Amino acid sequence: MRVLHLISGGDVGGAKTHVLSLLSGLLSRADIRLVTFTEGPFADEARACGIPLTVLDGGVRSTLAALETLVWEGGYDIVHSHGSRGNLMAGLLSRRIRVPTVSTIHSDYRHDYLGRPLARLTYGTLNKWALRRLDYRIGVSRRMTNILCDRGFSPSRLFTVYNGLDFSQPSPVVDREAFWAERGFFVSPGDVLVGIAARLSLVKDMATLLRAFAGAAADCPGLKLVIAGEGELRAKLEAQAREANLPDRVFFAGWLDDMAPFYSAIDINVLTSLTETFPYALLEGVRAKLPTVATRVGGISALIDDRVNGYLIRPGDAGTLADRLRALYGGEALRADMGRRLFNKASVAFSIDNMLDTQMGIYRVILRRDKRPPRARDRVVICGAYGRNNAGDDAILEGILRELRAIDPDRPVTVVSRNPRQTRRTFGADAVHTFNLFGVWGALRRAALLLSGGGSLIQNVTSNRSLWYYLGVIALSARLGARVLMYGCGVGPLSGGFSRRLTARVLNKHVHTVTLREDSSLRDLERLKVTKPRLVLSADPALVLRPSSSVRVDSLLLAQDIPIGGNYIAFSLRRWPGFEARADAFAAAADYAQEKYGLTPLFIPIEKRGDVGASSIVARKVKGEYHLLSRTGPAGDVIGLLGRCRAVVAMRLHALIFASGQGLPLVGVAYDDKVTAFLRYMGQKLYTPFASADAPTLCRLIDQAMAEGDERAARLAAVARLRELEARNVEVLREMLEESSWRE
Repeated sequence: MRVLHLISGGDVGGAKTHVLSLLSGLLSRADIRLVTFTEGPFADEARACGIPLTVLDGGVRSTLAALETLVWEGGYDIVHSHGSRGNLMAGLLSRRIRVPTVSTIHSDYRHDYLGRPLARLTYGTLNKWALRRLDYRIGVSRRMTNILCDRGFSPSRLFTVYNGLDFSQPSPVVDREAFWAERGFFVSPGDVLVGIAARLSLVKDMATLLRAFAGAAADCPGLKLVIAGEGELRAKLEAQAREANLPDRVFFAGWLDDMAPFYSAIDINVLTSLTETFPYALLEGVRAKLPTVATRVGGISALIDDRVNGYLIRPGDAGTLADRLRALYGGEALRADMGRRLFNKASVAFSIDNMLDTQMGIYRVILRRDKRPPRARDRVVICGAYGRNNAGDDAILEGILRELRAIDPDRPVTVVSRNPRQTRRTFGADAVHTFNLFGVWGALRRAALLLSGGGSLIQNVTSNRSLWYYLGVIALSARLGARVLMYGCGVGPLSGGFSRRLTARVLNKHVHTVTLREDSSLRDLERLKVTKPRLVLSADPALVLRPSSSVRVDSLLLAQDIPIGGNYIAFSLRRWPGFEARADAFAAAADYAQEKYGLTPLFIPIEKRGDVGASSIVARKVKGEYHLLSRTGPAGDVIGLLGRCRAVVAMRLHALIFASGQGLPLVGVAYDDKVTAFLRYMGQKLYTPFASADAPTLCRLIDQAMAEGDERAARLAAVARLRELEARNVEVLREMLEESSWRE
């Protein structure tokens, strides 16, 4: 593999560190050459790292011609650009070569020229133009990738690679007092030093840091602040420090050539940026095992789990920052513990080897896609109840996409969603709005396969309109030439002679195969006389999902002031007709579990829109302590949260699925026959119809669930059987993708 990298050569900070670290590491894995467009310190450092270098410092036309010759004669497979000038040259070059182009975006290009309107108008505009011409883009954080996705770049042509650092190199041992004395700053042995290393510019928002420090310093006599860096705001920030009467406690260290001793000579690392991607300023502090406070921007939340291994604050929130500095100032053990935890996480997840492995994986994907033969109909369209902020439906989509990508990772996918922006961000797939009929039609025109499902789309208990919509999409897809697979479906309840006849007609005429998530739906299709499609009994695709990391779940709980070591019983409730009349029964069951078993009720919403309200109605009636999560996150977070509980009481079907997947004792409250059928299919015996969910019944079922608490192995064995059945979904999908490829 031969890769040509382009960068201006005047870069400093994170972009320079990333490129030099990346290319130095890639030298043993690929044939790499770096092109800069100017001589200077960057080029000198590249040579010192042993990176093959070409400097092209002529005009645009001559440089472009030289680059084209270099690509052809060097036989390069990929052109990889960095920064606005590198992107411009790659963009100009992209139509003249038959080589894929990719750019790593190290910062939000819309904020690169804050306070410099002329540069923003010229360089910023050219950079935006160039990025549109390139084939692929890499964000240096998932947050940056999401921003690109929101700006109209196809998520199928976006990648993420986080900055990485060599954590095996020990931090230098520094005589702190002597180190700062040499630079003109007096530090006493008992002082606690807060440090920040960044450009003194608007985007780093050091004015907020100074306000926060002034607030904390009033209560912390040994707290001092060191600011390393230069920039256009230095004089203004120095004036702010003087006005706050902090001249002896705030030190502007200026530009430091070697940052490792700086991090060894401070106690707390801080970053107050308004925007970031994934800053090396934090990773270098982590290598020194420093506790860290940073703004929740860019990819920083991927590194720091709030209140677990560091602190995250909102940009501009001086009050919270001051509180965090006070807490760290007064807690030497807290500083050591947070620094150690953050180091342990980063040294695995954000190591230099991890960065290199990810980058090489991206190159392999690009080359594989470049060799994929073009096809007029290559797309899979997934249509279901997605984009509704429902963790259960999102879990189905996540499971489907995971299985699809395991079979064919390069297959283009479009999801029909009520919230295309959220779907693109969360799942990295192209998306079109459910009611953008022209968009849906356009996607189906290019589709080889429509994947309708999962979940209970073929039902009219909520409305006939949704049933007719999904049947209409199936019919349109078949008429446009795509094959139709109904995937991991539930069927019913389905009432009314017309709706039943219409469903049977559409499925018999247009559907190739139906995989069903439980046996009751199979019987329903047989009663409807659906005989033409192949019917395969499987299980719900959400069963393949796993919980989020323990650290992430800790952070979710702590962020909502919920203790992480509590004894919990989960309640996952749904607003359903007659729910208010049952609220007293749920509250009584929650109190009973607390009084008899010492279990604190933990209310976990699956769909934020309705479930938080339903939980609130019950929680207000609970006599004892309880906790109510106002937000959860993706399916993995919900699974992880349920895993912290000793038992689960749930109306929501996917809460029951998630709990079963972990072998937890559970009590189901079935609001329709489909929930009952699924519980039976999963081998769960402890449930009651919603209409019979009174306090004595719920308390009796909780007793039975707790009595069966030591039968986890048997419950997990039942789930393993279901996961084997779920694999039938994958077998069918693989067959249909292979058949559709052959038909193309």
